[in-house]
Amino acid sequence: MQEFGGHVLIIEDEPVIALELELLLGDLGFRSFDIADCPLDALACARAHRPALITADYRILSGTGVEAVALITAEMGEVPVVYVTGNPDLLPALGGNAVVDKPISPTALAAACARASSRPGLDG
Repeated sequence: MQEFGGHVLIIEDEPVIALELELLLGDLGFRSFDIADCPLDALACARAHRPALITADYRILSGTGVEAVALITAEMGEVPVVYVTGNPDLLPALGGNAVVDKPISPTALAAACARASSRPGLDG
């Protein structure tokens, strides 16, 4: 299994799911985490500590994870993204971004992180 590292920004408005993601990502080797529950908080967290990976739910407070990622990438450039959502059918065509359906499978999450981190043009 691929070993990961670095900082993760978890964009999720359900605290239990955010904690589950933090634990699963920690098991994969990621070392630090910020959790944001709305697009503006996500941007503030990314400004404070550039993430090596972003996980984003679709439905969050005051918007969507897609909007949050768009704000971050408009300002900071591309960052690997894994969408973790119970509504994968609502995601627009995202240019090959990795998607993990809820409930979260640790195996699917690991595979999605590998896929997101290996996309060309990302220096995360």
